[in-house]
Amino acid sequence: MVNRKGRYHARLVVPKDLRGFVGKTELRTPLGGDYRQALKLLPGAVAQLQHQIAVAEQQAYPNQPTNAPARFPLAPAQIAHSHYHQRLAFDDELRNDPRWSGVGIDDLLVERLRAAIAGNANDAELGELVGAQVERFRAAGNLDAAVGSTEWREIARALCHAELEALARSAERDEGDFTGTPTAPIIVNAKPLEKAPEPVSLKQLWTDYVQMRQQTGSMRDGGKQLSLAIETLRKFVRHNDAARLTKKDIIAWRDHLLKSLSPRTVSDKYLSTVRSVLNWAVENDRLTENVAAQVKQPKPKKIQSREKGFTDPEATKILKASRTYNPVTDDNGRIRETEHMIAAKRWVPLIGAFTGTRVTEITQLRKEDVRNEGNTWVIRLTPDAGTIKTGEYRDVPLHSQIIDEGFIEFVQNAGPGPLFHHGADPKKYISAATQISNRLASWLREVELVPDDVRPTHAWRHRFKSQCIELGILKRVYDAIQGHSGNDASDNYGDVSLKAKIDAIGRLPNYDFS
Repeated sequence: MVNRKGRYHARLVVPKDLRGFVGKTELRTPLGGDYRQALKLLPGAVAQLQHQIAVAEQQAYPNQPTNAPARFPLAPAQIAHSHYHQRLAFDDELRNDPRWSGVGIDDLLVERLRAAIAGNANDAELGELVGAQVERFRAAGNLDAAVGSTEWREIARALCHAELEALARSAERDEGDFTGTPTAPIIVNAKPLEKAPEPVSLKQLWTDYVQMRQQTGSMRDGGKQLSLAIETLRKFVRHNDAARLTKKDIIAWRDHLLKSLSPRTVSDKYLSTVRSVLNWAVENDRLTENVAAQVKQPKPKKIQSREKGFTDPEATKILKASRTYNPVTDDNGRIRETEHMIAAKRWVPLIGAFTGTRVTEITQLRKEDVRNEGNTWVIRLTPDAGTIKTGEYRDVPLHSQIIDEGFIEFVQNAGPGPLFHHGADPKKYISAATQISNRLASWLREVELVPDDVRPTHAWRHRFKSQCIELGILKRVYDAIQGHSGNDASDNYGDVSLKAKIDAIGRLPNYDFS
């Protein structure tokens, strides 16, 4: 209720997604200039305004499921309180009609209401008594209880309380007594309708969350890969207010995703992203609770029927195909691939074999990232070239077989900038390097160089680690080469020198290309 120049009005803000159907940003109903009378009229006026919102929602979302969450949920006591005051306001209006004196109170109705309040009425009887009223509150968006459910019966009995109390006041008024007040605890103790909380934009939360992560060196792609989780959630719940999200919403969204996505994807990408964003919002006092915190999705245990890394024959076969690769040509003999893609197929597998480095960290290498350190050639993997998972640069020495194959000559003949992609804007290096990495993986699959149950972009990392274990190389050294963090605090003390890395990589055996 608002006061404008001494006159009271019931006011309800129209949700943004429905304003095109309502034609207004807010709805108002005049309640007069008397404060007490305005309070009496307020519940009924609000219910009518909510009904207009509900009608607009039905127009906007004609395929909305019948069990959709209530837009303006009220507790049973609040519904009873609202209905009681609506009945009294209607009683005031009817008493101005000259025919009112001929209307009496049905004693049988009173007895049936009392029986219903006592719990002695079945669903059909409750429906006859207050079913229409329940549906009116449902249409206003105040409830979503299924007919016959425990929640529905609780609401129906609450309305029976309101009907009986309203009849009692009507009888008192017939005797000229307009001072009566309700005695039923469910109405007397009903909490007043709370002011709707300020909306919290889910889209803005995501933007702010990404900016925070970028400040710490993460999400350098602007969260493009994970933003799909937020967008699908917004479309599913059909609003952008994070404060209105419920655990039931998140569960329903999860179940909807499972119709088209794998449990692992739903768990690791969608639920994980939303859970992290909402948790950040709680930590920063943007929300009061994380409704997704306890919503999980079990993942099937992955069956591993073989080693994760390439075997010796598989690795040798890939490297042979890589070093002798002939680019694709069209019918006129013209090369259909870019020089960067050809170079990636030629050199990335070999570098991955001897460094165990993430493929995208290799495909983002620039000419200036390759340098000579004494008698050893070294590549610097740096966030300046795109992204590094740890956020820290690292120097990785090149094995002698990479040098013997002519990699340094390739680098020296290349133009400045990226070696394996054509990105010109440093802000887009990540995307360009990732595209090359994905195409490289697709090529390995297409030419059947990679078994179906092996990840082509990750198998070199597993193989490299296995080789280091067999050769007795210290874990801390090969972790430093691959960019893996230590397991305990002591691993953060001291540095793994370049010499230690050179010694480790120098122990790796050459591949036989004969």
